[in-house]
This record gives sequence, C-alpha cells and structure tokens, in this order.
Amino acid sequence: MQSETFTYDDDITRKFATFTVIWGLVGTLAGLLIALQLAFPSLSFNLPFLTFGRLRPLHTNAAIFAFAGNAIFAGIYYSSQRLLKARMFSDTLSRIHMWGWQLIIVAAAITLPLGITQGKEYAELEWPIDLAVAVIWLVFAANFFGTIAKRRERHMYVAIWFYIATIVAITVLYVFNNLALPIFAMKSYSLYAGVQDAFMQWWYGHNAVAFFLTTPFLGMMYYFLPKAAGRPVFSYRLSILHFWSLVFIYIWAGPHHLHYTALPEWASTLGMIFSVMLWMPSWGGMINGLLTLRGAWDRVAKDPVLKFFTVGVTFYGMSTFEGPLLSVKTVNALAHYNDWVIAHVHAGALGWNGFMAFGMVYWLAPRIFQTKLWSPKLAELHFWIGTVGILFYIVAMYTSGITQGLMWRAFDETGRLAYPDFLETVIRLMPMYYVRAIGGALYVVGVVICLVNYTMTWANRPKTYEPATDSAPPLAPAYTGKQPAPSPGGVFGGAKYFLRADWHRVWERKPFKFTVWTTVAVLVASLFEIIPTFLIRSNVPTIASVKPYSPLELYGRDMYIAEGCYNCHSQMIRPIRMETERYGEYSKPGEFVYDHPFQWGSRRIGPDLHRIGGKYPDLWHVRHMENPRSTTPKSIMPPYPWMLEDDIDFASIQPRVDGMAMLGVPYGEAINKAEEMARAQADAIADEVVAQGGPKLHGKAIIAMVAYLQRLGTDIKKMPKPGEEDKPVANR
Repeated sequence: MQSETFTYDDDITRKFATFTVIWGLVGTLAGLLIALQLAFPSLSFNLPFLTFGRLRPLHTNAAIFAFAGNAIFAGIYYSSQRLLKARMFSDTLSRIHMWGWQLIIVAAAITLPLGITQGKEYAELEWPIDLAVAVIWLVFAANFFGTIAKRRERHMYVAIWFYIATIVAITVLYVFNNLALPIFAMKSYSLYAGVQDAFMQWWYGHNAVAFFLTTPFLGMMYYFLPKAAGRPVFSYRLSILHFWSLVFIYIWAGPHHLHYTALPEWASTLGMIFSVMLWMPSWGGMINGLLTLRGAWDRVAKDPVLKFFTVGVTFYGMSTFEGPLLSVKTVNALAHYNDWVIAHVHAGALGWNGFMAFGMVYWLAPRIFQTKLWSPKLAELHFWIGTVGILFYIVAMYTSGITQGLMWRAFDETGRLAYPDFLETVIRLMPMYYVRAIGGALYVVGVVICLVNYTMTWANRPKTYEPATDSAPPLAPAYTGKQPAPSPGGVFGGAKYFLRADWHRVWERKPFKFTVWTTVAVLVASLFEIIPTFLIRSNVPTIASVKPYSPLELYGRDMYIAEGCYNCHSQMIRPIRMETERYGEYSKPGEFVYDHPFQWGSRRIGPDLHRIGGKYPDLWHVRHMENPRSTTPKSIMPPYPWMLEDDIDFASIQPRVDGMAMLGVPYGEAINKAEEMARAQADAIADEVVAQGGPKLHGKAIIAMVAYLQRLGTDIKKMPKPGEEDKPVANR
C-alpha cells in the first residue's frame, strides 16, 4: 500500500513545553514563599492575599495543574502523534485547549489569593472555573480520540493506554467531586455534606494523584525513557499487568486518608487493603522503567536527561512504597496530620513528577527548537542542585513529621500528656522548617537554571522551522480491528495465547473497545465505593442537640473557608487517647450532617479546632485573630487585622441560608429573616466583646468569625443520653 506523507504539529508541543517551565517556576516560588512563612511568619506582610491559608492552595494548584498539567499535555501531544502516525485531529482544538488551559490557570491564580475557594483540597476552584475545566478537558479528549480514529499505526502502544485511562478517570473524578449548588457568581456549596463529602473528596483527592500525577507520567515514561536510552521497554507483558492492575486497584484507595475519622471503618479499611495491593503494580512499573536502562548505564552517567528519568522513576518507586505503608492504620495513626505526609507528597511531586517533567523538557527542547541544547552542563548542574534540594526538603520533613507524631502521643510517668501545649511541638520543629526552606530554595534555583537553558536553546532556533514530516500507509480495512482474533489452537495453545498476551494485541487495535474496558475498570471500582457511600447518610444518626449553623455562624464559616484555615487546622478528633486527652470528646458522624463542605482538614500546623467553642472568651478570639502572638507567644499563625476593619455583608446572608435550605438543611424561621437574626447575634457578640474590655466592633467581619469559632463543638455538650438519639437521617 502506498505511503502517505504528513507533518506533525510540533508548535503545540513548543507552547505547552514553554508554559511547563514558566509555571514550574511560579509554582515552586509559591511553595518557597509559604515554606518561608512557616519559618518567618512576618512574611505575610499583614496582607490578606499573602497569608499561608490562601497561598497554599495557589501553590498546590500551580504545581499540579499548571506545571504538571502543561508537562502532561506537552508529552501527550508530542508522543501521541508519533505513536499514532498522525497529526493531531484538529489544530484548532489544540489551540483552544492550550489557551483555555492557561486562562484557567490565570483564573485560579487570581481567585485563590482573593479567598474565592470551595475549601476542598486539590478541588478549590469555584464552580465557573470548574465548568471551564470540564469544557477544556472535553476539547482535549475530542482531539485525542479524534487522532486515534485517524491513526496510521495499527496497534496502540502502552503510552496510549495510560493516556486513555487519564482522560476517562479524570472526567469521572472531577465531575462527581465538584457537584455543587451555585449561590453567587463565585460562591457555591457542595451537594454533599459531612461524612459523605469527606469520602467523595478523598476518593477524588487520592485519585487525582493517581490519574493526573501518575498515569500520564507513566505513559510519558514508557515513551520518552526508551527514546532517551535507545532501548526497547524491558517487558511488554509486565506493562500489561502494570496498566490493568493499576487502573482497577488505584481507584479504591482514597478512603485510607480517613482512618480513625467519622467515616465508617469498613470504608477506610477497604481503602487500606487496596492501597497495600498497589505495591505490586506500582513496583512493576518502576522495575519495567529501570530495567529498560539495562545495558545503558554508561549513558546514564553521561546524559543529564537519563539522570532525571532514572531518579524520577526511583522516586516513583519510593513514593509508591511509602503510600501503601502510610495507609496501614497503625502507621497512619502516627503520621496523619503531620509533616511525614508532607515529605511523602513532595518526594513524589518534586522527584517523580518534577524530574520526569524536566527530563522530558531537556529531551524535547533540541527537537522542537531544531537546534542543540544550549548547555548540557547547566542541565547537569540543574540535576544535582535539584536532587540535593529534594533531599534537604524531605529529610527535614520526615524528621519533623516523626517528631510531631511522637510528641503528640507522648505521656509522662503520671499518665498525663508529656506535651499538652500544642505550641511545644511547633517550637521544636522550627529548625526543620529552616532546612526545608533551604531545600526548597535549591529546587527553585534548579528551575531557574532550566528556564535559562530552555530560553537560550529557543534563542538559537533557526529562523524557520523545518516541518516535522513522516510517512506511513493508511490503515487498511484489515487493520481496523475487524479481523478475527488468531485461533488459540487447543488447550496448550490457549495457554500460550494468554501468556503471550495475544488477546491484548487484539484489544490494542480496537481503540473503542479498549476505552470501553478502561472505563468499565474505573467505573466498577468507583461504583463499589460510591454507591455504599451514598447510603452512608441514611446510616448516620442525627444528634438531637446538633442544629444548623445560625445565619451569622454560616457567614463566619464561609470566612473560615475563604481564609483557608483548613490548611492549618483540623476539625476531626480521632478516637485515640492522645487526641481525646488533648482536644476533648472524639468527633461523631452526626455532628457534620449540616457541613457543606466538610472541614476535617488533613494537616495540623495549629491545633484541632473541633472543640474550640467556649474554651476562650470572645475577646480572646478577637485579639488572637488580630495578632496571634498577643495571646500565644511564638505562634507562627499569620495575623488577620483586616477582619477588624471589613464590614459583614449582611445582604449576602439570606441567599447563603436559602442555598443551604435547598440542600436539605432545616433552617426554620431563618428562611424568612436570616439577615435580621444575623444582625441580632452580631450585636450581642460585639456587646460582649466591649463588656470584656475590647473595642467596638459592631458589624465587623471578625464578629462573624468569632460566632463560628464559638459554635464549634458546643452541640456535643448538649447530647442526649443513650437511647434518646433521633433516627437516621433517611430524608436528607
């Protein structure tokens, strides 16, 4: 059959690769700033948009969706065209995808520092931006599957499998976790509440790591690592096992983030079991990647690209060993809420995702700019500085996390907490925070080196690029997947047919069937978790004393979310003696039935707040928010003086209450007079502040925050006796 000559669209790869490096610097700089803020709290400069609580979501979104996201798209657009022997389906769709994604990132960079957030980790973006993400993702999917449809290569290579899984799984995860009721143009409430919301969030949160930070990078590993090494992938059959077991098992693992919480134990235990099972496919992928380098180790010693890839795959193996380890309940009891998890996350993000992205950029740059890499020596320097930076960072955080965990659970010889004051652990960790900042700074220096090297390579490009041409015959009708599968040939022939994975080769030339089976693997695992979880709310008993937040408390809660307080404080006391001794009665599922969204948190830079209500006078909270060190010397919490100056937007309170009522929260008379009730409660609290010797703050935002904080945990003090509880919330 006569070959067709065609060109690849490398311009789209150039654009995504360029934004990868730019956003990589932005994301790591944001991370360095918040790391420095923990060591030097004054670096928030008393500005609302520079507080840790607002910048931490900016850092995570920039690192995940801006830096890693653009790296994913650069790798997919470049490799898919070569693997499928076809130009992308539509140049127009490619540009819509590229510019649309950058606009989404800019929108996130503007809204998050302004406190516009859903308050759910890795899913902070508000509903209009979520809709934009969905549209642009569908554009990307249409372009990708359109390219598969017009391919000239009969079999889909392993990298394409992982790209398909990414598109399918992220679509399911993003849509279901972000279902929300819009209240204002940039404000919404999650459709889920309490326990159910927590489950959905970590089903999404863990699998965002799985299908945005793992599967697409594995696809790129399977393409770029063999290309750079000049070696074929070590094992085709191992790649099949790696793919299908990872796609099916990973989706179950999310609930292990919620051990010892108000989530039913069966759900978190199921998450733990499947997390431990992830060791096998994850390490299968690592072994497949590293053994691809067999016979090429002399090149690894000389080639900075292969150094990045080798260390990146090694960090993938380390992270996927540590993740299942952290899911084991006894380990989780020590590590949860502390910096051990931060070390784990950054080992994966900086080592696996970061180094794979930088290795790909250095490999791509001379090819997409059609010139030599400006300085291989600078690339080598970047590798070593980045590696040392990662080690400084994670060693400091491992030390910090284990120190935290052991101090929190320590009891003295009298049976009392050895360190009852939470601040004692904070003070002990300060040297590790300094070292972490040094490690982060080194990593940022490496990114700057990459940007310089990339820019100078671009500057040396030819005046006109030569079109990237290729030739291949179109797929004949016999190659479209319609031909019958080869006969197994009896019992022993069937065994060989299976072991040789001939059955899988048939699937590889049937992209529609392959995508359907991938979707089934994702959905089956998801539905086995989600359907019982939707039944959770009918099994969560209400507590007679637990009532909806008052209109003013609801407004204060929205302020708490906007300031990102959940990034530093948890609201979940686990049924573990060290926690009940320190914070009070453990948290009950029925306490969260009106929480849209939940605010359990995942880290304790400050103490748990679930029982903070009534512990201190109103004036203490005012002083603490105005200047934390006035009430808690050596605190690293940033000040919030603007809360004493900003006015409460009373007009916005009624729509907030109406929205909650639409979600099933029984608000009673507040449906008709929320603003009036809020004003009355605000005046009462402001009068109390004055009576305690404080300033006149009538109508100021701080009063709403005080109202919310003073409400936390107080309902449980009025719990009925056993047997007097209400029936399960079957109608909610």
